Amino acid sequence: MIAMIETKQLQLNYGEKVIIEPLDLFLPKGEITILIGSNGCGKSTLLRSIARLLKPKSGSILLNAEDITSLSAKETAKKLSILPQQPLAPEGLTVLQLVKQGRFPYQNWRKQWSSEDQQIVEQAIAATGLTEFKDCEIESLSGGQRQRAWIAMTLAQQTDIILLDEPTTYLDLTHQIEVLDLLSKLNQEENRTIVMVLHDINLACRYATNMIALVNKGIYAQGKPKEIVTVKLIQDVFQLKCEIIEDPIYGTPMCIPYGNRK
Repeated sequence: MIAMIETKQLQLNYGEKVIIEPLDLFLPKGEITILIGSNGCGKSTLLRSIARLLKPKSGSILLNAEDITSLSAKETAKKLSILPQQPLAPEGLTVLQLVKQGRFPYQNWRKQWSSEDQQIVEQAIAATGLTEFKDCEIESLSGGQRQRAWIAMTLAQQTDIILLDEPTTYLDLTHQIEVLDLLSKLNQEENRTIVMVLHDINLACRYATNMIALVNKGIYAQGKPKEIVTVKLIQDVFQLKCEIIEDPIYGTPMCIPYGNRK
């Protein structure tokens, strides 16, 4: 697999606390890579580092074989976009105004807003099914619509790589599927490389084409869900006893956890 993003001996710290020990990682081009692991294992920290929001303690991150630190912020923003956890829009901002922010990396004193920028924004809004809501304020939208608006902004950024940190958190099941279906469509139809953190192991198995399980400050396993998701993995990564069965609709692994209730 051709890696679009690689890390070389990447160590991530918060102060003196080591979150990720020296890590060699590849994120293959054109795949949906989903990071799984227990709370505090470093999933979000790793994603933030890849997006240049957190400086590594040591090691390097390569984007298309270039050290990401050698790229300017604008150059990076043209290659990858990130949707962090629970993003907040300024009060009164409309969908259209939010999505237009995705074009900012392409603006400078020589190149102001153009008809091409406007067309790209309109296409991003249409792709996320928000055309009829484009003049609505973000805070007036449902949770799923808000997430789609933020995704539309990343689409307007026109990056080959989209990073998302728990994009389905606080969404009901209908809106979770809505958002994940949209990301899957972008991957399949536009060959976007998607990297995201998900907590729902069954949805992760359904949508991932490449899965990375993190534990003990490093990678426990990486591969297709069918190849790596086992009873042992769930026990070792989440300290949870379960059965793994086949999803009756999609044929992907499905985790059925044990509990105290009889």
